[in-house]
Amino acid sequence: MPSLKDLKARITSVKSTRKITSAMKMVAAAKLRRAQTRAEAARPYAEAMQRMLAELACNMADRDGAPKLLAGNGKDRTHLIVSVTSDRGLAGGFNSNIGRATRRLIQRLQGEGKTVRLLPVGRKGADFLQREFRGDIVDRIPGSAGKDVAFAAVQELADRITAMVERDEVDVVTLVFNRFNNVMSQTPTELQLVPLALPSNDNEKGDSDASYEFEPDEETILARLLPRNLAIQLYRAMLESAAGEQGARMTAMDSATRNAGKAIDRLTQTYNRTRQANITKELIEIISGAEAV
Repeated sequence: MPSLKDLKARITSVKSTRKITSAMKMVAAAKLRRAQTRAEAARPYAEAMQRMLAELACNMADRDGAPKLLAGNGKDRTHLIVSVTSDRGLAGGFNSNIGRATRRLIQRLQGEGKTVRLLPVGRKGADFLQREFRGDIVDRIPGSAGKDVAFAAVQELADRITAMVERDEVDVVTLVFNRFNNVMSQTPTELQLVPLALPSNDNEKGDSDASYEFEPDEETILARLLPRNLAIQLYRAMLESAAGEQGARMTAMDSATRNAGKAIDRLTQTYNRTRQANITKELIEIISGAEAV
């Protein structure tokens, strides 16, 4: 049985841990509101742009000279997977869920004979994937590290992916990220960026026979709109991931704080029982000695 000194030291240690987890919970809660507001504000614009370009893809995919960002290059051999995680841990299963979802996608594609290249965004995701797929990683992209997501950094990433597509280094680009639902829930999501994923049903597809008029001309509009859409989808994913990270960290730290409180209660009870047992033992020894005299 641990001594009273050991129990007291352990109680002090757990109390210090509880202070840290409680502080981290409050910091995450303060950051969550701003991150959630930005993520929810970005959704309508990103989703509307994605739907519009998906309908354009339905009408233009078979045309000669269709932009590669819209219809791809006609091949399905080399896949680029962009996985979005955080730079920091202590967020429950937030990062590991994306790591497992990415690994399943890689294994499925490799099982089909595809070549997979990885571009992880965030240190935790890169570390997770490096254990099994070190040779497939093109580069490690730093995440936001708890700061606001900068669109300029996202634009650089989008330009790099666009260049890879235009040079036919990759045929398909897929984004894997955590979609923010609420504080308690984030959903690992796969979104195909190149070629644009076509609507999956009639309700989503809408009027696929709609005609579009371009002003000034088709090539000029799409040359500006397609790279913009790629950057917007990446930006939206990183905003969703940032909000999900803070929600997951707040939930994890709340659970850790409550568990620390329960541990303190158990240790305090053990401390009191041990102390009482020691006092009883000393009294018995004193009484036994007095009776012997």
